[in-house]
Amino acid sequence: MTTTDRRAALRTGAGLVAAGALTAACTSGGAVAHPEPASAPSGTTPAPATSGRAPALPSLSEPASPPHRFPGRPGQIAHGPRGHPRVALTFHGDGDPATAHALLTQAERRGARVTVLAVGSWLDAHPRLARRILDGGHELGNHTQHHLDVNALPEARAHAEIADCAHRLKRLTGSIGSFFRPSRAARASPLVERLAHRAGYPHLLSYDVDSLDFTGPGAPAVTRTVLAQVRPGSIVSLHFGYADTVAALPAVLEELDRRGLTAVTATELIR
Repeated sequence: MTTTDRRAALRTGAGLVAAGALTAACTSGGAVAHPEPASAPSGTTPAPATSGRAPALPSLSEPASPPHRFPGRPGQIAHGPRGHPRVALTFHGDGDPATAHALLTQAERRGARVTVLAVGSWLDAHPRLARRILDGGHELGNHTQHHLDVNALPEARAHAEIADCAHRLKRLTGSIGSFFRPSRAARASPLVERLAHRAGYPHLLSYDVDSLDFTGPGAPAVTRTVLAQVRPGSIVSLHFGYADTVAALPAVLEELDRRGLTAVTATELIR
């Protein structure tokens, strides 16, 4: 093999390793491919796949409560300032609404505020949850319309996933919310990040602590995973719809309190 051939082989191998990393289970700061099937939820009709550039963004008039701007913190945010004793518990909003009510009630009993990144089709099925979340002092954001692998979608369809959820939030609450989080990934691709900015989200919300609650490890494992990684400024990824998360949250909140860490919304964390 010539020197040129060896260099080409090395470049090909590196590309395969990088591609594999993007589909691995989430590690801190990495991408995550959630195990749920990548099909639209029952009763919904995904937008048809299209090719080419996205159409013009549908008009989203200025929300009643415009998204917060965080000077000096553009792009994708994985954690807040490390010097303040605050953390943000963020929930992917989907699944059985009973778990959502249980988790919100537990948080409120301890004076904790959380951020919910809602799936638009979930809000369609349970529209009263939008006000329930906000009325409890919590925060709502955008987690796409159908929870597909948004980074893998063509531009037009990825655009529709973001914009459609934004319109639901606007209709239900008067605001598109402060944050967008990509579905089925910890971080957005450059294309999805640009589309989110066009839809009115200056900041995308990632995380530095993945609870892995969606894997069904049991409540003690969820508690251990969160508490082993969390520190001042952390943004924790959790999910509605899982009994393990409901069972783990009281112990997580109790230990955060013992460590002097307050659970606040993502906006409160980083402003």
